[in-house]
Amino acid sequence: MEFVDILKTIGIFIGALMILVFIHELGHFLAAKLFGMRVERFSVGFPPRIWGFQRGDTDYCIGATPLGGYVKISGMVDESMDTEHLNEEPQPWEYRSKPVWQRMIVITAGVIFNMILAFVIFSGMTLSNGKLTLNLDNVDGMYIPENTILYEIGFRTDDHIVGVNGENVSAFEDLVNPSALTVKNLSYQVIRDGEEITIPVPSNYLDSLQTRAFINPVFSYPSTISSVSLGTPASDAGLKAGDKFIAADSMEIKYWVQLTELIKSSEGEINFTIQRGDSVFEATILPNQDTKTIGIVAPTLAMAGAQRVELGFFASIKAGWDETVDQTSGIIGGFTRMITGDISFRQNIGGPIAIAKVTRDATEQAGWIGFWQITAMLSITLAIMNILPIPALDGGHLMFLIYEGIARKEPSDKFKLVAQNIGFIVLLSLMVFVIFNDILKL
Repeated sequence: MEFVDILKTIGIFIGALMILVFIHELGHFLAAKLFGMRVERFSVGFPPRIWGFQRGDTDYCIGATPLGGYVKISGMVDESMDTEHLNEEPQPWEYRSKPVWQRMIVITAGVIFNMILAFVIFSGMTLSNGKLTLNLDNVDGMYIPENTILYEIGFRTDDHIVGVNGENVSAFEDLVNPSALTVKNLSYQVIRDGEEITIPVPSNYLDSLQTRAFINPVFSYPSTISSVSLGTPASDAGLKAGDKFIAADSMEIKYWVQLTELIKSSEGEINFTIQRGDSVFEATILPNQDTKTIGIVAPTLAMAGAQRVELGFFASIKAGWDETVDQTSGIIGGFTRMITGDISFRQNIGGPIAIAKVTRDATEQAGWIGFWQITAMLSITLAIMNILPIPALDGGHLMFLIYEGIARKEPSDKFKLVAQNIGFIVLLSLMVFVIFNDILKL
């Protein structure tokens, strides 16, 4: 990866992450202020503090480590609280002096704001850009090479998918619905030689074929480029977005999968025949021998024949809500399957490096639409992660509050402080693991 590409990846990732962190912490901040709690610091980014200003009781600042943020509320027992303060009488402006229901709202406000952000993004994108719908009747079946995992699962060239998990589907978006793709026993119904058959997908295959990465190659996507990465063999050869590969070394190319398989199996230069508008030209390209790529990005749904349907305000709101529910269900389903061991935790968990790459790829392929789409999905993921019952996370604080509400007494401050520190160590260890795991998967 070129240095410029690295900087671009980092910039896009930090931009998306800072939006999510700001919205999350804003939820905590506004809820705390609503109930008269004193907020000592509102920080986007972790220490050391590199910039900020004081207004009232609050220090608004930016930290040098852009992997999160925090709101420090007076009297809230966390890993930063000194033990001497625990022995002092709670003050009226402190978190610990407020009733349980108010503290619950403050704790869950960050998660709620992240979910609202996702809903607003999905609704806004639908309202401004419409909804792409690819009718499966307009799809020319599938192209499945014999030496692929899809062939091993049971798919064959010219199969036509008509159902998922026993439910009839008519549009592409039904096939990539996250709630459908994360069920325990995923199956597809296809028409083959005039008969309908069911193809079960074993869980071990989903470790490497998750969600859209599983479905996209199935269809006969055209061999048209949606974008070209700078500094790659394709860029050096002068290829542009919209160019269509029609032959390679005199062999006809019809499908995107054909094209990528040929590039992956190449051992030298490939002589491509390419169509650009009404003209046809030749280009000899040597794929990168380490990555077996030439730097082209797959066609979008629109290029595959999807139609854009304009929706009104209320229809867009409903579409945004449905998308938020579907994505949330899919992410929870994925987490559940990792926890139960149905799918590999190591292969499916992603840290900052993996997330940065996904964010960059989405932005390169679909521009701002891709950026906001992945930001919305990350916002839901952040909400779900934060509500897990782990001390040092919002879910850990909520767990203590639920206990207090039921038992009519709160856990001791010292117990909570120890638990918070243990939780912080667990989270730090997990962060080290996922970063190391990201590096191994590069």
